[in-house]
Amino acid sequence: MEYIALTGIADSVIEILKKHNLRTLEVRNPQNFLGVLGLNAGDNVLLTSTTLQDIKDGTPGLIAKVVQMQISAQSILSSNGLYTEERESISARIQLECRSIARVKSVISNELGKPVIVDAREISCYEAR
Repeated sequence: MEYIALTGIADSVIEILKKHNLRTLEVRNPQNFLGVLGLNAGDNVLLTSTTLQDIKDGTPGLIAKVVQMQISAQSILSSNGLYTEERESISARIQLECRSIARVKSVISNELGKPVIVDAREISCYEAR
């Protein structure tokens, strides 16, 4: 089955999601942010600690269902008396519900500036590789 993949997620975050079943993540990474923009509540997504450049066939991950998501923008002003600097950042908060463990069968799309799309299959806990 095809999934949008969020890559480079910390192992500790994935373990917490496995144990607690429902967690909210804040996504700031540009590549993952583009992936989140392609999701809606009810969609499934693949989370992996593997980096964008290293994702390949056999990469392990976690399938999670999107419960809800929110996109927010923040503007920050800083001044030192001589000049004023304004910065803006956009982030996504995405609430996920753990579904199953999976392994990537093939990478469908892994282009810079586009969501990472993989074909993955769920694996049983007793299945070894």
